[in-house]
Amino acid sequence: MNIENAIKKAVKILKNENIKSPKLDSEILMSNVIKKDRYFTILNSKKIINKKNLYKFNELISQRSTGKPIAHLIGKKDFWNFEFQIDKDVLIPRPDTELLIEEVLKIYKHKNKLQVLDIGIGSGCILLSILREKKDFTGVGIDISGKCIDISKINAKKIGVTNRIRFFKSDVDNFNYGKYDLIISNPPYINSLDMKCLERDVVNFEPNIALNGGLDGLTNVRKVIFKSSELIKVGGRLIVEIGFDQKQKVIELFKKEGFYINKVLKDYGNNDRCIIGTKL
Repeated sequence: MNIENAIKKAVKILKNENIKSPKLDSEILMSNVIKKDRYFTILNSKKIINKKNLYKFNELISQRSTGKPIAHLIGKKDFWNFEFQIDKDVLIPRPDTELLIEEVLKIYKHKNKLQVLDIGIGSGCILLSILREKKDFTGVGIDISGKCIDISKINAKKIGVTNRIRFFKSDVDNFNYGKYDLIISNPPYINSLDMKCLERDVVNFEPNIALNGGLDGLTNVRKVIFKSSELIKVGGRLIVEIGFDQKQKVIELFKKEGFYINKVLKDYGNNDRCIIGTKL
């Protein structure tokens, strides 16, 4: 069977299971199997696939049809300018989170030698991207999950920032190391009742610990803001990702802990996505 026919068959299977982007997903999985980029699969659609690769491709399509995310199937995800290793134990980086990187680079365009803390580092995509762009910044990443720390360490080595970052397996409540110019966090912020309403790609496959923010969605957000008020230098910035309907409540939490609100950053869907505050 050639590439074109294998992809056509795969698209039909994924469409029947209501997968949102069946053609794109099929092309990505095909390129992963034959170890070529996606454009190769498009430009060489008549090329015959050997039986071993066809079997592997069909197996991946079968898994994708259950809703298993592409990033989990291929073990990686592009984010910012880099490729991050991903597995089932870390939250898959979202394109909207790249806006946070843009904002940090804008704020600190002319700044050097900043100390940055990432609370709930996950795959490392936020902090590691910032460190790669700003050669004089140093970072600390904490996470309650040892598996997240392991993945972050692998990604730090891949993009060449190992010598400028330290990792700690810790929850935010018990972390007391250092003082920081910038603290960033993408904490779990989905309320428990809404968890069951998430798309199956998310609810069935991504780590609950990275999504579930408790009954009102703000359990971890509160902890992050409270602890950040102790860990941050006066004049330092705190940037926290939030749910689309949490702006007012989170602004109140910021103000309560002595932060001035600089900006509410919107995502690509024009939803409130990040609160940026300065410690007074």
